[in-house]
Amino acid sequence: MSLTLEQVSKVVGRDTFIYPTDLHLEAGSLNVLLGPTLSGKTSLMRLMAGLDVPSTGRVRWKDQDVTGQPVQKRNIAMVYQQFINYPAMSVYENIASPLRIRGLSKKDIDKRVQEAADLLKLTPMLKRKPLELSGGQQQRCALARALVKDADLVLLDEPLANLDYKLREELREELPRIFTASGAVFVYATTEPTEALLLGGNTATLWEGHITQFAPTLAVYRKPNTMTTARVFSDPPMNFLQFTKQGEQLKFDDGQTSPATGVLANLPNQTYSLGFRPNHLSLERTSPEALSFQVTVTVVEISGSESFVHVKHGEQRWVALLSGINEPAPDTVLTMYVEPKHTYVFGANGALVSTSALAQAA
Repeated sequence: MSLTLEQVSKVVGRDTFIYPTDLHLEAGSLNVLLGPTLSGKTSLMRLMAGLDVPSTGRVRWKDQDVTGQPVQKRNIAMVYQQFINYPAMSVYENIASPLRIRGLSKKDIDKRVQEAADLLKLTPMLKRKPLELSGGQQQRCALARALVKDADLVLLDEPLANLDYKLREELREELPRIFTASGAVFVYATTEPTEALLLGGNTATLWEGHITQFAPTLAVYRKPNTMTTARVFSDPPMNFLQFTKQGEQLKFDDGQTSPATGVLANLPNQTYSLGFRPNHLSLERTSPEALSFQVTVTVVEISGSESFVHVKHGEQRWVALLSGINEPAPDTVLTMYVEPKHTYVFGANGALVSTSALAQAA
């Protein structure tokens, strides 16, 4: 049992929501769609579900072409960030509704509803109506209904966004185990790179209707194939700087030069873009090979245990993620450092250069 998209696209009028896309998802797999708002995640899930018909290409399910088959004929479950419940039914009846449609016995329905309600902390609320619940509780009701359905394809579109932190963390751990154990194809859309890393499985990065990379989650994070993928799979986004390799020197776009060391020493002489994540910028030199940059502070955001220091380097705007509380005043000039082993090198076309594969991003 697998789901395969073959050159699937979605065009409405002059707007292209999904460009021709190939994707193969195996049964029992957890697959994360990671991308910013309007990158195409929901559009792609609707094509998978049969809620929309693709403009081109085919959708294959269990080796059968189901491109024109409506959603009612597919055993799927889908939960949106904006939860959908039946307001006239109790929470119990909302959860039980797909089981009643399938004709299960009252005993089996009660058992599965109670199990889902217990997992999602809904047991005290089973007799209430959805409108008597908080937003987070209503979302849990929608999740429970998807959970009991025993679907072959489970599509969750940012389903935890409305939940409190503690419950969100619990469900991130429980949901993949539950759905993958069922043998279903599990697809989870999110805008948060951290959530993709916590869920694991495979990740497809999306940008403006394109899937830029699809592979095991840690492989995509550690070795993004393009600058676009690197931007998507970094929060805050990866920092970039253009430079030219000339012999044993690196010449940066602000006129600064630096010795070519580590993985940078083996690059052919040409122009590149250097990428490094915010957590790899430091205020201290940790080795003689570290690259140093003069930057000007623009804004500082303190989250408590960490500080996001926004800086300018020439025309480039970077973010440094520093541990602890750091409060440099705006317009302060700082020297920041990054280790060559923590950098990525991209060519003029934005593709990852193979010699940068030694970069340690974990």
